[in-house]
Amino acid sequence: MAAIDTSKPHSARFWNYFVGGKDHYEVDRQIGDEIKSIFPGLVDVALSSRRFLGRAVRTLVAEHGIRQFLDIGTGLPTADNTHEVAQRAAPESRIVYVDNDPLVLTHARALLVGSPEGATAYVDANLYEPEKVLAEAARTLDFEQPVALMLLNVLGHVADYQEARSLVSRLVAELPSGSCLVISDSTATSEGMIAASEAYNASGAVPYHVRGVEEIAGFFDGLELLEPGVVQVTRWRPEPGDGEGPGTPVDAYAGVARKP
Repeated sequence: MAAIDTSKPHSARFWNYFVGGKDHYEVDRQIGDEIKSIFPGLVDVALSSRRFLGRAVRTLVAEHGIRQFLDIGTGLPTADNTHEVAQRAAPESRIVYVDNDPLVLTHARALLVGSPEGATAYVDANLYEPEKVLAEAARTLDFEQPVALMLLNVLGHVADYQEARSLVSRLVAELPSGSCLVISDSTATSEGMIAASEAYNASGAVPYHVRGVEEIAGFFDGLELLEPGVVQVTRWRPEPGDGEGPGTPVDAYAGVARKP
């Protein structure tokens, strides 16, 4: 296993710091605090994106009968991870997490334990290896049955937009009819978010590229978007008690779509 590099910020640890986790180092906290001073709204993006994950998974389980999830770019475990939300609603759900960061994988194997009725597995790979991801995931998931592909706050790591679209398309192409694509990402919808992105990319971390809303929507081409479409994460089916809705805009958009 590769060594954990604590000399540079890392996106999973940085995000973990923003959502109130404990798995981060001084270098991650330093850039986190710097970015908070530039754009405090990024904390809202992180927390709202996490709440979107829960709503999306619950919707897919309850309304579309999805029982299989392929979560690429897992990040560090916090509360209400994909398998916890899915198996709370349907204990037989099967989840495969994909990441290639040694710290993420170490924590995932130790902490992301699923229900006895279902299954939770981990694949050491990344988004640039769609064929490997699918082949390894097939050890746990049945690709004859619908699968929800989760790409949450990960596509910005792919600098070239057309390459990012190609990677998504290659993954979706191998999923059966009735499968769903779930995407959320930070967006270049304010000067503050753009400045925060530039500061993060200058920190020595692997760069993250924020995109326009129309580019996020483009990832869903050829699929059937669920209502309300591609919207700010706070406006995607807000639930009572989560403190979100039309009055809480953030620089992050999300959507869920079904493969015909």
